[in-house]
Amino acid sequence: MHSFFAIIPGMAGWSEIVLVLALALILFGPKRLPEIAEAAGKSIRKFKAATRNATDEVKREIDEVSQQMKDDPPGDNDRKNDTPKS
Repeated sequence: MHSFFAIIPGMAGWSEIVLVLALALILFGPKRLPEIAEAAGKSIRKFKAATRNATDEVKREIDEVSQQMKDDPPGDNDRKNDTPKS
């Protein structure tokens, strides 16, 4: 079974995660750690929302171009302009 944190170089298992959390607790203290975790959570939420908005915008543009292609195929304009001029 693969660990989720195996993608991070140097992180092989739960013991390393516990070590990192213990070091964070020692460095920042028990009062500051929840503030840091909350700020990290808010940052991740904002990033996810921005990513979702960008993805939605790209999908919307693709759908719009697709609809335009269906309504007016690229070869259609050539046939309209091929009428003989008098």
